[in-house]
Amino acid sequence: MHRALAHYVMSPADLITAVFMVVLITLMWVLAVPAVCELWVNMMDYGIHHLPLHGQLHMTEHHITSFLRFRVPFPSMEPILPDAQVWRISGLTALAIFIGTFFLPTQWLPVTYLLRGILLVQATALVYFALIPAEFPHTPDSYLEGLMASGLALISILPLLFGLTFFIFQFSMPQKVLLTMITMGHLVLFFPLQVLLQALILQKTVLFMPVLYIVFGMPLDILIIIGFYAWGMTWTFRSVEARAAAR
Repeated sequence: MHRALAHYVMSPADLITAVFMVVLITLMWVLAVPAVCELWVNMMDYGIHHLPLHGQLHMTEHHITSFLRFRVPFPSMEPILPDAQVWRISGLTALAIFIGTFFLPTQWLPVTYLLRGILLVQATALVYFALIPAEFPHTPDSYLEGLMASGLALISILPLLFGLTFFIFQFSMPQKVLLTMITMGHLVLFFPLQVLLQALILQKTVLFMPVLYIVFGMPLDILIIIGFYAWGMTWTFRSVEARAAAR
């Protein structure tokens, strides 16, 4: 029987264990934040010096308590509005991809609708920058700084998210710790690479900022967490292993 259809009652021991693990992992993460941020500083500094990225590395200083101080890095660059040539090339490319979606095979229907959704976002950006480009309120600096800050916040609440949705099930403690550590570790390495890649695009023009934000920003990060969670939920319950041993 699929576990979604199985009858499950959480015992007090499971609840206590879940709360304990959330508190312990969160505390460990808080103590590791300064080191993680320094890792991000080194990764971004390396990327800015070795990638064709015309920008500087800026820091946002945070002083939460006397013993918890860290700096969140982000690439800084001048905002460039799309000129007529960039606008036309982007519009024609989007139109060509939209037409191409009608020739995709039927089994690719989810990909077809995904592409059309992304193209819809880009189409709204094209219309906006064609009508009132000077009114665009965002800059690459503010966007990339916010993306890094939101990424740090997302990792910080991950133990609580898994505590509410994964720790309550009867997996073994090593399984719970392993899934949490793998997910957090993946995001720690993914966020600076995500920001560097988006900076490479935004240094050309801010025309692509809406699609980067709506599709390839925080929604992509959340999908990564969902993917790891779905993988973890395929693991064997501790109770199933115990019943098998008893037989």
